[in-house]
Amino acid sequence: MRKLIIDTDTGSDDAVALIMALKSTNLKVEAITTVCGNVPVELATKNALMTIEVANGQKPPLYVGAAKPLTRDLVTAVNVHGEDGMGDCNLINPTLFPEAKHSVDAILDIIENNPGEIEIITIGPVTNIALAILKAPETMKKVKHIYTMGTSGFGPGNTTPVAEFNVYVDAEAYSIMLNSGIPTTIIGFDVCLGEAALNKDDMDVLLSSGKEEAVFSVNCNRSLLEYNLQRSNEHIVDLPDAVAMGVLLWDDIVLKDKLCYCYVCTIEEAAYGQVIVNDGSKLAISDGFAGHTPNATVCKTIDHKLFKKRLLELLVS
Repeated sequence: MRKLIIDTDTGSDDAVALIMALKSTNLKVEAITTVCGNVPVELATKNALMTIEVANGQKPPLYVGAAKPLTRDLVTAVNVHGEDGMGDCNLINPTLFPEAKHSVDAILDIIENNPGEIEIITIGPVTNIALAILKAPETMKKVKHIYTMGTSGFGPGNTTPVAEFNVYVDAEAYSIMLNSGIPTTIIGFDVCLGEAALNKDDMDVLLSSGKEEAVFSVNCNRSLLEYNLQRSNEHIVDLPDAVAMGVLLWDDIVLKDKLCYCYVCTIEEAAYGQVIVNDGSKLAISDGFAGHTPNATVCKTIDHKLFKKRLLELLVS
């Protein structure tokens, strides 16, 4: 039984990823930890508690974490996910409550009690993870693996021309995580698009299933659907955090990945949040990684059809 900590800034695509993990039978969710990002941490916490109730699965403890990035003001994505992060659909008010312990302390305690066994998936900014590394680096070296939905991978950014949202919110934290020596797999925004997104037919299947968590997964993404309709006239809901969870749950959906050295830009404002992914293939650095040790495995190609088939099956099961 795999042991997992989920670190989330619970917006609408995070909620789908949480449901996937909570309904899975081959892993134990040891804790959910919340962080500011898509919405302020108070809303991220409420949304995560709401999702735990709806998921009809595991009921792990939830711990509240960082309310602001390490050094910068918070940037949210309420223009994408709604003011409440969950489509502004007046979804349920949770009856569950968070634990008193701070996320960072909970993460460290769980790792110390399960050395070499804990996997972490980050589906938001990684402020909590960076704070844990800064507070107890030796404890964090006992993490088995980190999966992270972050960076633009080998494509353009979604927040600036070069930066992906989760990194842009707290690039300093992402740099700390990547340079920690913890084995890390990056699921970039570039591999989370295309056929991995829910289309109208997929959403109809979920809405007609009669399963609370399936219907919830569509309704909480109403603002994201409207955003995509207005921006590109596409009737789709892209779910980057769910794709990242899919990589953790089903490693066979990854068709190609590459060990890379990833450098996080934190100084030049125009490039802030960009993660330069060096796979050793460019002419000027064809002899390797220009003196740098690879620090992450980056997903390059994913079987989107297989991912979505399994996602739909899981949500209606």
